[in-house]
Amino acid sequence: MRFLRNASEHQLQLGITSAHGPTKVRTLKPFLFRLAVLTTFLVLVPHALAKTLRVMTYNIHVGIGMDKKLDLQRIADVINKEKPDLVGLQEVDRGVQRTQRIDEIVELSKLTRMEYAFAFNLPYQGGQYGVAILSRFPIRATEHRLYKNLREAERRGFIRAELRIDGRVVHFVTTHLDYQHDDGRLFEAQQMLAFLSDVKGPLIVVGDFNDIPAGDTYKLMRAQFADAWPGVRPGDDGFTYPADKLAKRIDYIFTRQTDGIKTRRAWVVNTLASDHIPVVADLELTKP
Repeated sequence: MRFLRNASEHQLQLGITSAHGPTKVRTLKPFLFRLAVLTTFLVLVPHALAKTLRVMTYNIHVGIGMDKKLDLQRIADVINKEKPDLVGLQEVDRGVQRTQRIDEIVELSKLTRMEYAFAFNLPYQGGQYGVAILSRFPIRATEHRLYKNLREAERRGFIRAELRIDGRVVHFVTTHLDYQHDDGRLFEAQQMLAFLSDVKGPLIVVGDFNDIPAGDTYKLMRAQFADAWPGVRPGDDGFTYPADKLAKRIDYIFTRQTDGIKTRRAWVVNTLASDHIPVVADLELTKP
């Protein structure tokens, strides 16, 4: 290849030679521009085809904070500040004497302007106690399952909400497991996984699992689900309980590994509105 002598032509040239001589030669600058456009396209298109969901799990301790005061507005303020699309709530009262007979999930739905679903796990003081979901998307259907338990007096379960998000069905589950017995927690988690085994479509499971990452229940979940926290916050403990003196991580956001959901961000919210602090994550769902 002949080197061009003119200073304006001192650019590398790209060409293909053949037996009949060189083909048309192009300078590197247009080539690099096209390469940059192609690279940008390949990087941005997957994100353009993806939907990011902000998910929260929050044990609200029936709205009673570390100051022993019932204040649902304070709970709603914590939720509203983070602007989640989906919230899994644990320890929610409806018409219970200890919380002034307030229908807490209806009140939180109004204060956050989100749809709700509630699962009644236990009758208590003339009312109902259980877990709930808040959603910015219409809730198409729900499923509530109660666990069999080994010896704990408190009956527990989970609620699953079916949502249509950007043309696909997404399943969001929240639960609250046995806090007293390791084998009880494990038994409940086994039942939950069995119930969810036939669920088709992206599956997100959040809640108060009352188990630390070294525990058997956590390990059982991790066999099928990704934990949203460690992948984006390595080396960060992510403690969630107790709110006034954080000492352990027992609240989780899990995504089923086979669904291809990616965690983009995860964080905790330091607040004394409950005895737990909430966990929040931005999850990316790629379109099929």
